[in-house]
Amino acid sequence: MKYIVCQEPSSFELKEKDLTAKKPGEALLKVRRVGICGTDLHAYAGNQAFFNYPRILGHELAAEILEIDQNDKGLKQGDKVIVMPYVSCGSCIACRRGKTNCCSNIKVLGVHTDGGMQEVISVRTDLLIQTNELEYNEMAIVEPLAIGAHALRRSDVQAGDYVVVIGCGPIGIGLMKLAQLIGANVIALDVNEDRLRYTVDQIGVQHAFNVLEDPVGNIYKLTNADMATAVFDATGNKRALETGVDYMAHGGEFILVGLSKDELCYSHPKIHAKETTLKCSRNATLEDFEFVIKHLKEFPTSSFITHEVHYTEMISNFDSWLEPKTGVIKAMVHFD
Repeated sequence: MKYIVCQEPSSFELKEKDLTAKKPGEALLKVRRVGICGTDLHAYAGNQAFFNYPRILGHELAAEILEIDQNDKGLKQGDKVIVMPYVSCGSCIACRRGKTNCCSNIKVLGVHTDGGMQEVISVRTDLLIQTNELEYNEMAIVEPLAIGAHALRRSDVQAGDYVVVIGCGPIGIGLMKLAQLIGANVIALDVNEDRLRYTVDQIGVQHAFNVLEDPVGNIYKLTNADMATAVFDATGNKRALETGVDYMAHGGEFILVGLSKDELCYSHPKIHAKETTLKCSRNATLEDFEFVIKHLKEFPTSSFITHEVHYTEMISNFDSWLEPKTGVIKAMVHFD
């Protein structure tokens, strides 16, 4: 079977290997779609944390079951399934407390272990969610939306609150839509005017500001000096991660969704004065996936997926997905 491997930064290779063997407790899957996310882009660029080369990328997966043993989830051959790519141990303190998303021994497909950029993959049965009612493209965007759903659940956002989302990439866009569904007033921040326009035209965000044009002043005026009760960083950019608290209300919270390899520095008087609640949000849980699936039809999938290619054309197109001028939001790779 064919697969694509990231040999080292800026280097992909299309290769062939023997068909993957299914282990006990696993299902053999035909990969149908692989969404390209920031993790893949960062890995290719050489600035992804928790990463080693060579690695088969891909963790936003839509697949079909080829082989599966009898199981308590009722899954069967031919079922369409979403893969939760977070392989947790089930026994560490995080897992025992239901926080499988931050398992101390976690192995994320496409990051710590080989992912789905291959024709066939074997995955633990407990990581599969049957979604026969969804299209493959819809299935492949559930995972990145679940990242946003988890971040939102980590917060204390209530209907009517003003929230700031820094970064109009796929995670940020998903977070904005989900925040709207619970009644929050969303403020989008980015440097890319096309992305900001997308959040207004397609997501329905009412307030979108360029971070180069006095975002603190704009948010101050909009909220009548209150600022935002919750701020989410969906960039992983060091400067954004360090300045997000500037948009936050006194008594508010700052949720770090994006991941940086750098050390971060905060002025303690500034965060202390606001009694800042600083939280990180990592991955997602089954509850988050189920929430997204329930509301997926309210999301503009067709406009969100801007680029689609067959896996045989992925390598020649990947570099262009790093360029904002191409207008990419979500690229999708087909294995049909």
